[in-house]
Amino acid sequence: MTDTSGEKRGMQAFETVLSKQDTRVAEFEVHARSPLQMLQHFLHANPTAVPAIVLVLGVAVFSAIVGPRFYSAFNLSLILQQVTIICIIGVAQTLIVLTAGIDLSVGAVMVLCSVIMGKLAVALGLPVPVAFAAGLATGAACGAFNGLLVVRLKLPPFIVTLGTWSIFFSLNLWYSGAQTIRAQDVAKAAPFLQWLGTPVDLLGARLTYGTFFMLGLVAIVWYVLNRTALGRHIYAVGDDPDAARLAGIRTDKVLFSVYVAAGVICALGAWALIGRIGSISPQAGQTANLDSITAVVIGGASLFGGRGSIIGTLIGALIVGVSRSGLALSGVDVLWQEFAVGSLIIVAVTLDQWIRKVSA
Repeated sequence: MTDTSGEKRGMQAFETVLSKQDTRVAEFEVHARSPLQMLQHFLHANPTAVPAIVLVLGVAVFSAIVGPRFYSAFNLSLILQQVTIICIIGVAQTLIVLTAGIDLSVGAVMVLCSVIMGKLAVALGLPVPVAFAAGLATGAACGAFNGLLVVRLKLPPFIVTLGTWSIFFSLNLWYSGAQTIRAQDVAKAAPFLQWLGTPVDLLGARLTYGTFFMLGLVAIVWYVLNRTALGRHIYAVGDDPDAARLAGIRTDKVLFSVYVAAGVICALGAWALIGRIGSISPQAGQTANLDSITAVVIGGASLFGGRGSIIGTLIGALIVGVSRSGLALSGVDVLWQEFAVGSLIIVAVTLDQWIRKVSA
């Protein structure tokens, strides 16, 4: 038997159904944020804010504890010299991390390039420009090798670079014969390779050309990342590769280019390394891999990709330098200096996880 109660009241069947639906309308009111939420959003929008605050606090604390010895022009310039290599390799590491990868081979690439430059120029007597170009080409080749494995074979960057770290380090020991080229021999045959170690006195501070080279490199890469289409593509690939691909970005080409660029920067780091220590040693830069990751993470870059900056990496390297210098001048044992740096890494990653919840 058909129910005609709705029709008797002058209503159609579909009107009877619609009358039972929720009549509430959508609300678009913006609710007030708590102070903690406001801080979280501010830090998400300004990834370099935290490392900058930490750096200022570190300088203030160690200045109060150690006294004039810490904030003297000599000590501050010494910190800049000590972080030069870390920052240059950290720039290469930052490019990889922005694409949601990680490169454990940057230190091995740097040392291999330095050995090739030295062997060709000093041991074989080739013209310095040829040796230098060969070092840059080696860095590019190492980066291209990493890039091909990641892009073509779709292997995880961590596993790829863990393997190539061993490969490049073994090639380094084989080609060098595990022998160091003395600083005197380098100065005689190829003084250009030591040029970045040339000291410069500035307002009571003793800097080197390597420090200015580091700052120039940071400025160039900052411009590329913030003012060019390639920089925007790098961030897009790291944030969401599928969305970047749908937007027309050639993600594989961008990834490959990043790895090649990182290899070339590592070769430039090899030049700075020779200038820093004078000699060419196959055992140099043993901690460069972890130091570069430390600078990048403490500098506010996200290991999940798409977030971070070169300025943050520079600040992160300075934080490491300030911490080690301040603790050393305070009489703290080297063991506890490394303990402090490790604690900073854990705090930085934890803070990054909390900040990322804003976009979740």
